[in-house]
Amino acid sequence: MLRRVLVANRGEIAVRIIRAVHELGLEAVAVYSTADADALHVRMADDAVKLGPPSASESYLRIPSVIAAAATTGCDAIHPGYGFLAENPDFVEACVDNDLVFVGPSADVMRTMGDKISARVAMREAGVPTVPGTIGATTPAEAHAAAEEIGFPIMLKATAGGGGKGMRLVYTDEEIDDAHAAAASEAGAAFGDPTLYVEKVLDPARHVEIQVICDTFGNVLTLGERECSIQRRHQKLIEETPSPALDPALREEMESAAERACRAVGYVNAGTFEFLLGPDNTFAFIELNARLQVEHPISELCTGIDLVRTQLEVAAGERLPLTGRAPRRGHAIEIRLNAEDPERDFMPSPGRVTRFVAPLGPGVRVDTFVESGTTIPPFYDSMIAKLVVWDTDRASAIARAERALEETVVDGVPTTRELALSILRSDEFRSGVYSTSTLAELMAVPA
Repeated sequence: MLRRVLVANRGEIAVRIIRAVHELGLEAVAVYSTADADALHVRMADDAVKLGPPSASESYLRIPSVIAAAATTGCDAIHPGYGFLAENPDFVEACVDNDLVFVGPSADVMRTMGDKISARVAMREAGVPTVPGTIGATTPAEAHAAAEEIGFPIMLKATAGGGGKGMRLVYTDEEIDDAHAAAASEAGAAFGDPTLYVEKVLDPARHVEIQVICDTFGNVLTLGERECSIQRRHQKLIEETPSPALDPALREEMESAAERACRAVGYVNAGTFEFLLGPDNTFAFIELNARLQVEHPISELCTGIDLVRTQLEVAAGERLPLTGRAPRRGHAIEIRLNAEDPERDFMPSPGRVTRFVAPLGPGVRVDTFVESGTTIPPFYDSMIAKLVVWDTDRASAIARAERALEETVVDGVPTTRELALSILRSDEFRSGVYSTSTLAELMAVPA
């Protein structure tokens, strides 16, 4: 087993990982920027190392500094969380070169699946359905030709990265050239790679993902699906499991596809296969997130499996105790609480949280780094907490989520709390019949 784990992240996910590390009887080392010197994850850890100034590029993204922090504090493993260096194959290789266990997949798998073009090729070879579109890097002229073949609307997408960056929705031939230039520029700035490809837009569509975890012995465990269609600008706000759109046969078909994909690429550790689900119940692979997902708690609540502890056990060379399909029970919902102002186009709202009260009661979990008095810095992601609820069925889970949101108090900065309540109370969400365009449609309706 491992002995000491460096947590190469910040915020709620760093707190989450440190707790799992301590529950396994291991020691945790935190890293931090000067903006996070007083952060909760720093105080919780057994040791902590300052990386540099607030800018992520000068602190959390500096591979030599993170590796040095692990080496000087006697760590034998690094858990990257999500974001920052979590899907950086160069970081994985730096860990290996310094005799540090990376808690995640190999650099080779990460490179293959991190490039959306090579990932699409790998999935097609594994017999996993993919969205119609181009395979290689696509020029504006090739985008025009592809659109003529597959029909509008199309999505221009960066081959690297994620989070909604380097993407443009195109409805007409006249828009392609400008959209291609804008998406390529944004992708180049965000990921250092301006390469784009074309995908057919399925509309209406649902965003459904399959959670997997695999060990080094070739065993694969799937933990069911998560419904992630409540999004704004391709970023998720509310997730639930099971998806109200799937029946047992379709669920098994999607999990089987994810299992085939894992075996085809030799995947190890936790990952998530993301699919688009069309109105005719056909599904198509979008991408693999080769890391832990923000929304992993709802899978944990319905399966009883601690994904972070399992990640650490797999990284230590242990065999999965379960394989195939994890048993599930009940219904879980996650609401992301962001320090953003929905009335101002979701503008980030950093500042001091003067009062924070988390909800309590049965079936309620809050993953956060925020306390009364915490300052939300402007340098990082705006998510400040994840409110997660579980109950025996969907209607009860929605009611519990409403109650928990009503109990939640975040004073001092604008948040998405009221928006989340309005979504949960909408006919569209309650019916379970919604798509990736539903949130935009709800927000377009005058109050």
